[in-house]
Amino acid sequence: MQANRFLGDTVGRTIIKLLVISVLVGMVMSVFNIAPFDVLYGIRDFFVRLWESGFAALGRFGDWLILGASIVVPAFIILRVLNYRRG
Repeated sequence: MQANRFLGDTVGRTIIKLLVISVLVGMVMSVFNIAPFDVLYGIRDFFVRLWESGFAALGRFGDWLILGASIVVPAFIILRVLNYRRG
């Protein structure tokens, strides 16, 4: 019961959902030739450049925020609309 409350669904359904999303994200990352370590190295390099450039790289963080939000916010709105129609 506690696990279902924490996960928002049954354990089995949550595992299935995570598997499907993982395959889709993996497919997209493969298409764009992105490896998980590329993301980690990008984060590390960001902080190294931030330190070396005297915090002038903070502007780059804002660019990343806007770039990511251009995908995340519409996806969130679409998911909310689809969930609203069901319930």
